[in-house]
Amino acid sequence: MLLLLFQLLPVLFPGGDSEDAFQGPTSYHVIQISSFANSTWARNQGSGWLDDLQIHGWDSDPGTIIPLKPWSKGNFSDEEFDELEEVYRVYYFGFTEEIQQRASEFQMEYPIEIQGIAGCELRSGGSIGSFLRGALGGLDFLSAENDTCVPAPQGGRRAQQFCKIIMQYQGVIDSVKKLLLETCPRYLLGVLDAGKGELQRQVKPEAWLSSGPSPGPGRLLLVCHVSGFYPKPVRVRWMRGEQEQPGTQHSDLLPNADWTWYLRATLDVAAGEAAGLSCRVKHSSLGGQDIILHWGHPISIGLIFWAIIMPSLILLLCLALWYKRRW
Repeated sequence: MLLLLFQLLPVLFPGGDSEDAFQGPTSYHVIQISSFANSTWARNQGSGWLDDLQIHGWDSDPGTIIPLKPWSKGNFSDEEFDELEEVYRVYYFGFTEEIQQRASEFQMEYPIEIQGIAGCELRSGGSIGSFLRGALGGLDFLSAENDTCVPAPQGGRRAQQFCKIIMQYQGVIDSVKKLLLETCPRYLLGVLDAGKGELQRQVKPEAWLSSGPSPGPGRLLLVCHVSGFYPKPVRVRWMRGEQEQPGTQHSDLLPNADWTWYLRATLDVAAGEAAGLSCRVKHSSLGGQDIILHWGHPISIGLIFWAIIMPSLILLLCLALWYKRRW
């Protein structure tokens, strides 16, 4: 395991502290959402993620993993991947049965919604850590630390009882430890290597300005849109000269359908203070050449005349002279 790690880290993180170092995903995690409408109806949803990039789905009817990328299997063989698929299939079946049988024991009222996340991540210094957390109805319920189930304060006595039961199943604990401490790190390193061509790609952002709904009389909402960039880290600022303007608000980073990202930065200013402001976009794909968009002045009627109408009149005049000479 350590040998594989040391072999792959120089490939995944070339240049050490360089600004051009790999900025792609550093963790893999599986998300589980289990819904129980009553004692006989249940549905499990599963997905696998490299940070914010989904690379696996789960088809609950046949119980199969759905690779969403050509490299989603990492360096796992088909046999290893089939074995992992069988582990999840058995787990979901046993988990569903256990919850349905113990719902009344733990005084859980239908409908029941259970969320879980488990995975591993590359940390500074080259170490790999693992994590496992569960929630009930959107509230933290339990987590795993070393070999122990830790009830969350929000889970109360119910979480304490649940952890007590889990700790009685040593076989389950050993299987989870193997998945988190052995299988997940090996898979994470393998999939980062298999997908590095796409994960380390650089896609330049497109940026444009617009005005949003007026915040009030005599005020403007300036909007700077930045879209289509990859990787995710980006810096968008409203500037006056070289001075960053306070009060800039950023939207959440939203995914596009092509696996790139979108961000919006807004600034509420007095209408008379908008002139001279600019939006500056900094991204690794730009090679240090930031995108700078200046907030323009209102276009006057005279400018419209000289820019659009006058050239059209000249063209018509030239056509008229050409026809006159021909006749």
